[in-house]
Amino acid sequence: MSDKIKDFDNGARFWDENPGRVKMARSVADTIKADVVIKEEMEVLDFGCGTGLITLQFQPLVKMITGADSSQGMLDILASKIENLELKNVRIVYMENGNFERLKGKYDLIVSSMTLHHIKDTAPLIIKFNEILKPGGMLCIADLDPDDGLFHSDNTGVFHYGFEREKLKGEFERAGFTDVKDTTAAEVPKPVPGGGERNFSLFLICGKKK
Repeated sequence: MSDKIKDFDNGARFWDENPGRVKMARSVADTIKADVVIKEEMEVLDFGCGTGLITLQFQPLVKMITGADSSQGMLDILASKIENLELKNVRIVYMENGNFERLKGKYDLIVSSMTLHHIKDTAPLIIKFNEILKPGGMLCIADLDPDDGLFHSDNTGVFHYGFEREKLKGEFERAGFTDVKDTTAAEVPKPVPGGGERNFSLFLICGKKK
């Protein structure tokens, strides 16, 4: 188990207590809903779901949503929410050691927020997303615009200090996605080293499987 996954496991109990994090998740979910037609017969995958802050934004709207994560601690928190709310249309998938190759199923929509920067080689993941989407399915990824490595107070397990939108859109296209578009999903104010505060922007890139 990597040190970063251990950090997520240890911090899971307090994850939702950060109001900025909750607000950011809501902004990303709202931006996806504005860009994608959500239908009640959809099957959705939330990749890197954490405690389900985005998963539960879509749960009332779709047939089934699967939350996948490599942190068992995060998934345990989501599982307790599912039990407490008596939800019948939320599944959980544990990706041991971040192994996304074992993801199965066929989805109408895949969403992922603030996870891609923890993936060293992003191209195989985007190809995998294309494989497990139904024809005409949508992939929506939200992550940081270039942040100079300042967004996280600890960059352990962070392989990308944000992404250039055009380069990432190119990865979508090379993986077989069409109609690839980007928009800004959120602005997140955070203190930075040396004092002061900076607004960090999150993009949302969506593409359609042929």
